[in-house]
This record gives sequence, C-alpha cells and structure tokens, in this order.
Amino acid sequence: MMVSESSVDFSLLISALLAGEHVAALAETRRLRAAGVAPERIVTEGLEVAMDRLDDKCTVEQFNLLEIMLVGRAVSVVVHELYPEGILPEQGRATFVIATLEGDVHDLGKNIVRMVLIGKGYRVVDLGRDCPIETLAAAAEREHARAVLVSGLISPIVPQVRHVKEALRARGLEGVAVVAGGAALKQLAPADLNVDYVAETAFDGARYLDRLATPEAAP
Repeated sequence: MMVSESSVDFSLLISALLAGEHVAALAETRRLRAAGVAPERIVTEGLEVAMDRLDDKCTVEQFNLLEIMLVGRAVSVVVHELYPEGILPEQGRATFVIATLEGDVHDLGKNIVRMVLIGKGYRVVDLGRDCPIETLAAAAEREHARAVLVSGLISPIVPQVRHVKEALRARGLEGVAVVAGGAALKQLAPADLNVDYVAETAFDGARYLDRLATPEAAP
C-alpha cells in the first residue's frame, strides 16, 4: 500500500540506526521503499535525523568510537540499498573529491554525500577521513575535480577548512569550488569558512553541485 506524504513514520528507522542494528535498518528501509517513500526522504528525514542526534552526543564526555562505528555500518548499509554503487564509469557527469579533514575521524555524513552523488551519476573520489589538506589539493589537481567537498563533525576542524582554498590556489586551482558540510560546519556562513557553499543536508549540497556542474542551466 502506498503511503501519503504526511503519514510516513521514520521513527523505527531512526531507532534502528542509532542502535547500530543494520539488519533492522535495512528491513525498515525496504519496507519504506515498498510503500513508495522516495530515497531522498529516507535520507533527509531518516538517516540525517539519526546522524544529527548522534552528533549531539559526540561531546568529549560522551565520545564513543564503537557506537559511532556501529551506527556508521548501519547507515552505510541503508545508503548502499538506496544508491547501489555498481561499477563506476571511467568518467561521470563531473568529478568531485570528498574528504573529512585531518583531525576529524567521523565519516558518516561524508559517506552519505558520496553515495547520493554517485547515485546521481557523478564520479566521486573519496579520500576518507583524517585527510591532510595537501592530500586533498593534490587529488583535486590529479583528478581534474570540479569541486572539493569537506565534511566536519567537530568544531576544531574549522581552522583547517579555512585553508583549503589557499592550498588549491597554490596549485593554480582557483576555479575549483569548495563545499563544506557537517554538524560543525553548517553552523557557519561560507565567508566564515572561506568556502563557496555550506550545505545544510546531503541533498542540499547535491543540488548546489548540480547547478555547478551544469552552468548552462543557470539563468
């Protein structure tokens, strides 16, 4: 039976994700999809809500790496169900380089963005977490990236984000856009971070990148 826009209950999915129960999260995801719920809603109203709640717990006092790893596995299983990678083409609609910068080991949000972009036909080079800025800039040059995407869950990463454009400029990559996202970064304006765009959600960032990759569609 198809569900109405207003009657979707994501609480079971959110609870399963936060408990790190990947089998239950996968089953609930399949139930929602069978009921006609769009992948975008499952991500923004399910996965991202769960991550926001996890973010709230990630203080110094409550930091629990095992919990984050279990939730990360559950999130990854659901994202793969919604956006199976398959075999990446040699060249997608555009190439983006994505990373969580050095000093931040959280990669849940980054992984969701990567999977969403792959699902939209882009080529995404994932440098993982705890990535030095120079490694990011070198990859952007090597891969001829249209943009670099940086994710940050914790506030100490902010000063590093501010230096990304400098590292790109040093390699003659002034035209490469920088997009930031994640709990710590989306609290700040682009000017505060020295970036081109701050994404509120994975799909908000994807829409910006859609516009960036298809300039002929701009007014």
